[in-house]
Amino acid sequence: MNQPFTHSFLQSIRIAAGGLSLALAAVATAAPSGPPIRVGGTLALTGPLASTALICKLAAETFIEQINKKDGLLGRPVEWVLLDDQSKPDLARTLYEKLTTADKVDLLIGPYGTGAILSAMSVAERHSKMLIHSSFGIPKLAKYERHIPVAPFGYVPEDTYPNRLFDGLAANGKMPKTIAIISSKFSSVHFLSLGAREVAKKRGINEVLFLEFEFGTRDFGPIAARIRDAKPDFLWMGSIGLESNSLIEAMKKLDYMPRNHFHLYPAPGPLALSPDAQNALSLTFFEEHAPFTNDPVAAEFAKGYRERAIKAGLPYVETDQQASNVFVSWQVLTAAVTATKSLDDKVLTQWIKTNKINTIYGPLRFDGTNNFGDDLSKVKQVHKNKWVVVWPPEFAPPGVKMMLQ
Repeated sequence: MNQPFTHSFLQSIRIAAGGLSLALAAVATAAPSGPPIRVGGTLALTGPLASTALICKLAAETFIEQINKKDGLLGRPVEWVLLDDQSKPDLARTLYEKLTTADKVDLLIGPYGTGAILSAMSVAERHSKMLIHSSFGIPKLAKYERHIPVAPFGYVPEDTYPNRLFDGLAANGKMPKTIAIISSKFSSVHFLSLGAREVAKKRGINEVLFLEFEFGTRDFGPIAARIRDAKPDFLWMGSIGLESNSLIEAMKKLDYMPRNHFHLYPAPGPLALSPDAQNALSLTFFEEHAPFTNDPVAAEFAKGYRERAIKAGLPYVETDQQASNVFVSWQVLTAAVTATKSLDDKVLTQWIKTNKINTIYGPLRFDGTNNFGDDLSKVKQVHKNKWVVVWPPEFAPPGVKMMLQ
């Protein structure tokens, strides 16, 4: 005779519990409020590095939009105070000083490029600020205790980077006998290209040409002619931005293309979409395909980035290494602030250096020499106007292999 009462009572509990769950969910995803947490930084919105910096900008905006749609940081909205360093390290130094003193931002995030990062790092050190950055190519120069390098190529990329490439070539039966190494004098590019010379020599590859050119060079005709005359089995192009496209255009005019060619830091879209750059090789940490996008956070990021890239009119809207490096920077920053519930630079740095942090790259650590961790680089290649990982094979899309001549 108590059944109607019991049924009614249990139903009331379920309804109340359901209401409580909805209320808790609403609280958990409540819009951030209060004064914003202001994160200051610069990018090369103009100048020779602008094409790559635009990718960085869109990636950061994607992260900020996604986190502010949730609960922000510490329940407060995130505001990115972004200034244009015009691809000039000296200007970057001045602007980071402004961000730290006049603008009084809460936190700093780094610019694009080794030179600009070094400039920003000098300001961060002077003011005891933490600096998270995503494209620093000469680890031995970064000695400031509160710098956090998120690009995971380890402490000796001059050795591990080219060896990763040559390991992939060897495993696919195409280890070159001769090589031409061409390099921009852009600091990190030049550093890694010199490392490639040493690695090639140790692996018994005969260097038939070594050329350096000034950053900002536009006429690649003479360089293309020298490469053609050297007839290397393999070309290492130490490039940044659109330099690889300029060289390929110059070689096309000579009706010449090396059998296999590698490009260090190309503008990803222009090179992938070039009709003459199919099977071009480069290095990466992330590309927009499985198994990388099996991570739901990575998939959400790729979707958001793609939408922004389309709106910005980018011809190549795939998420790649440059975009993912920036996204991971913000992931690391967010993880530290959330875990410590602090905006204190010393507290945040200590937490980052003593904890592994889950990112779309997998767990990252910052407890090695100069705060660097492991080399997680992979070889990618242009297949049908899209960058895909081809080495190691477990990171390649199903059925995709390195294509070599």
